[in-house]
Amino acid sequence: MRRYNVAVVGATGAVGNEMIKILEERDFPVGELTLLASERSHEKMLEFKGKSYPVKVLDEDSFEGIEIGLFSAGGSISERFAPIAARAGCVVIDNTNAFRMDPAVPLVVPEVNPEAIGQYKTKGIIANPNCSTIQMVVALKPIHDAAKIKRIVVSTYQSVSGTGKDAIEELAEQTKALLSLKEPKVEVYPHRIAFNCLPQIDVFLDNGYTKEEMKMVNETKKILEDDSIAITATAVRVPVFYSHSESVNIETERKITPEEVREILLKAPGVVVVDNPGKSEYPLATDATGKDDTFVGRIREDKSIANGIDMWIVSDNLRKGAALNAIQIAEVLIRDYLKE
Repeated sequence: MRRYNVAVVGATGAVGNEMIKILEERDFPVGELTLLASERSHEKMLEFKGKSYPVKVLDEDSFEGIEIGLFSAGGSISERFAPIAARAGCVVIDNTNAFRMDPAVPLVVPEVNPEAIGQYKTKGIIANPNCSTIQMVVALKPIHDAAKIKRIVVSTYQSVSGTGKDAIEELAEQTKALLSLKEPKVEVYPHRIAFNCLPQIDVFLDNGYTKEEMKMVNETKKILEDDSIAITATAVRVPVFYSHSESVNIETERKITPEEVREILLKAPGVVVVDNPGKSEYPLATDATGKDDTFVGRIREDKSIANGIDMWIVSDNLRKGAALNAIQIAEVLIRDYLKE
């Protein structure tokens, strides 16, 4: 089997760590592995398949001989270095917001639109969608194919790991402080996150939505290739360490029953249906953590409109919402496009 030289940009971050772990778990055909990060992580050692690899400083010469670059180091880093990597012959799979809405860059969820990967040749870049968008479209695409979704109303309950390691540590420290009757330090978010819910993820825009909310609106339309879908979102940060949860309401053109939706989702790739409310069985963040699938439950008819369905969607934001999706893109890339 042919092997590929792979670079992980942002290797020491939460998503970068997960990418390295998943490359090993899925036995991705890595030839040489290059780990890249900022100066402060220089010479830090990370493990891959029982071997220690030094973290190198990212610079403009980092991509010589690299065939696949997994980027997760922030939008400004991707904006600067992804084109440099692409010019060096590296196919970039970018986990940031830098290129998602670029019409020349494919925005891909492999279970939903793998055929879009072929568009990478224009710029040498493939965009990984926002974590909350990924899990939603994995569940909604097969329903859209069956009954055409007209409108989506989504409220998210997003874990702090979506912000990164500092947020994970802050939730832990704030929780310990409050349980010790001490005043918690607030540094990562505008307000305390422990025992709290913050209806703000990213900055507010002029239209009253946050940037995170508009990512879900715009990315969903691009991935599903349907600008006619009306979408509104409310994104909330909750005191959970890992995995995002979403309450999703859809209105379809053709009436579809909860039973039909369950049957469709039972056959959908990457989806696990957990829907037995009589036994209190439904998707939980704690159960989704560390898993590859997107979990769907609480499937029911929306009694307030003619063709409405409600559901609850949960997925591990670091895995399917980021690192796993990127590596699944890379797997399709080498299977269908880089074989020669």
